[in-house]
Amino acid sequence: MPDQKQMERQLSDYLSKKYSQKAKQASPGFCPLPDVDCEDGEDGVWSRINFDMRPEELVAYLDQYIVRQEEAKAVLATKICTHFNRAKYLSKRGGASDPADGVGLIKNNILLMGPTGVGKTYLVKLIAAKLGVPFVKGDATKFSETGYVGGDVEDLVRDLVHEADDDIELAQYGIVYVDEVDKIASSGNLIGLDVSRSGVQRALLKPMEETEVDMKVAHDPISQIQAIESYRKTGKRERRTVNTRHILFVMSGAFGGLAEVVKRRVNRKELGFAASVNDPAQDQAYLHEVTPQDLVQFGFETEFVGRLPVNVLLEELEAKDLYEILKNPNNPVIISKKRDFAAYAIDLRLEDKALMTLAEQAAEMKTGARALVSVVEKALLPFERTLPSTDIKKLLVTPELVSDPDGSLEAYLADPDDEALNERFEAAGRAERMELLKMIAKREPLYAELLDSPLTPARMDLIADDYYRAGMTLGAAFDNVIERLYAVREFEIAFFERYGIKIKFGEAAEVAILAGAAAEGCGVKLFCQRLSQVLEPGLRLVLDRTGQDEFFLPEEAVLDTEAYLHGLFQEHYSHTLGEPAKA
Repeated sequence: MPDQKQMERQLSDYLSKKYSQKAKQASPGFCPLPDVDCEDGEDGVWSRINFDMRPEELVAYLDQYIVRQEEAKAVLATKICTHFNRAKYLSKRGGASDPADGVGLIKNNILLMGPTGVGKTYLVKLIAAKLGVPFVKGDATKFSETGYVGGDVEDLVRDLVHEADDDIELAQYGIVYVDEVDKIASSGNLIGLDVSRSGVQRALLKPMEETEVDMKVAHDPISQIQAIESYRKTGKRERRTVNTRHILFVMSGAFGGLAEVVKRRVNRKELGFAASVNDPAQDQAYLHEVTPQDLVQFGFETEFVGRLPVNVLLEELEAKDLYEILKNPNNPVIISKKRDFAAYAIDLRLEDKALMTLAEQAAEMKTGARALVSVVEKALLPFERTLPSTDIKKLLVTPELVSDPDGSLEAYLADPDDEALNERFEAAGRAERMELLKMIAKREPLYAELLDSPLTPARMDLIADDYYRAGMTLGAAFDNVIERLYAVREFEIAFFERYGIKIKFGEAAEVAILAGAAAEGCGVKLFCQRLSQVLEPGLRLVLDRTGQDEFFLPEEAVLDTEAYLHGLFQEHYSHTLGEPAKA
């Protein structure tokens, strides 16, 4: 008989062939069961999720990424924060409450309505990332009622466990996002069972409220192997289930045709020659008056609508909104394009008027923010193809380039060192940096608890430098600078513990340390260790001569340590020599 390792290898090979790449980790050795005995505490689920966030804090966070959609941001932030804080409150109460407590609990499940490209998915993803909860997205059209051909809606809950690295406890506080939900509204003229529409609605009812979803299912080989491994270890058949009581469900869709339902209800349907051509802006206004009855008339089951108590309408984006998106340093469209060119060591900058031209072109496509990717690619693709094979290392996107990419490319190749163009390139860089600094200043309240002092211009410049130098997002640049500032604090503490000398770097000195470490391409800790090799002997000598054991270190102590120490000695000797005269 083969030993355990051989059997695991053979089983893994078999599953890989039968169930494709996903089953390669189905071997029991690679699928450890979570620690079911772990209790909530400092190391429990609460330490991994930002449950203490308040609605206004979350709105301020979303404002850094999402243009317009003020109502949607406010409603989402409020209801999602309330949902998770309530979940924390209920779990902390434990079993001391009334057994009937929680029965009939109404979850803040959310229905997002709005045209394509307005940021529905982006909003929910940002919130999930900020809270630190697992997030899965599914397309409603790919599911069918349980027992029929097609995906099972409960698979979304199982996917949450996968996103939570097999941590069932964490998965039970995740977010399930179902897109294209308007496509499962039942047709009024269908005879017989509608398993892909009303059937999916019925299948979603229990998970949206509260149910136990079994992890072990026939079509999931990994869950089967985990059950076998659990039985091999414990000798018991343990049922691994996910409770959906605190899983938040967010549904979204464009809901084309819903405005007509609202019109009929409010008796505003025009007939005959008096009928006007459909106006998208007018339809958007009607959607503000949507009621649960309208959704039922649209084709949803009454029970399904009842489990979506929060309805949010997102506004259609206009050219000025798309322009603001492109100007935002956090927007992934421009960040992605800058990284594409940075991969070839080409510095890409965009003029403000060029951004407006791109936004106007995107608005004509009527697909919201998704159109921005298309227009940017169309304008820059000729340059992305040609410039990497040249010695040109900078590119300025101008309105002329956006309007005529091929003609601009020919002119650019003919005279890449055009003086006027170089001046515009520098001016665009200054304007872009100014917008970045404004955004950094707006983000300060989000980091107030982490910053031990106000966000000064010098620190803002450090964050901006990280944003440009490393190609980071603005949030990552913030986190990186704060982490490095903490490293300076840790060095101050370690210096005192090792040498008995208290040191405190001033703000200018901190900036000099971070800038110096970045210029040398090393970590702050290593840079400070090198600095201490020169700083410690000098400060030790001052301590021995004067008894001074606390030092506030200015910028000079970092940039020219020997000159700083020389100044300390000079100050000591001049003070000593001057004492008799004063006497």
